[in-house]
Amino acid sequence: MSRVVKLDGPGKLRNQLMRTGAEIIRRLGEKNDLDEEAKDMTALLVYCFREIEQGIDDSVIAWEKRDYWVKAERFRERWSWAGPASRELEKIVRDEAWEQLPLALIKHLPRFEEIKIAKYTRSPNVWRGAYARLLREQASERASQ
Repeated sequence: MSRVVKLDGPGKLRNQLMRTGAEIIRRLGEKNDLDEEAKDMTALLVYCFREIEQGIDDSVIAWEKRDYWVKAERFRERWSWAGPASRELEKIVRDEAWEQLPLALIKHLPRFEEIKIAKYTRSPNVWRGAYARLLREQASERASQ
C-alpha cells in the first residue's frame, strides 16, 4: 500500500493566506486615503486571520497522535496571534474606527517580514465585496440574538 499525500493541506493553505495577507498589508500601506477597496482589503484580512486560526489544530493533530506535545504547543504558540488579530481588525471594521487601522497593521507587520513580494499575484477580485460580506455577517449575528 502506498502513502497518501495531501497536496492541499493546512500548511499550504496557511502559506497562501499569509501571502494574501502580506500583499494586502503592502497595498494598504501604499494607499493615501481610506476608500471602499481599503475597507474590502481590511475585511479580507479578518477572514484570512480567522482561517489561519482555524487551521492550527488541523496542523498539530499528527504531532499529538505521536505524542510530540512540545512541538505541537510551540506551533500553537507561534500562530497564537492570528485569532486576536482577526478580532482586533474585525472590531475596527465593525466600529468604523478606521483611525486605528494603521497602528493595528504596523503591530502585525513583523509576522509577514519573511514573505518577499517582488510582484503582486492577488487580483482585486479576491477582496472585492469582503467588507459587505463582513457587515452582513454582523447583521445576521445581531438578528439571531
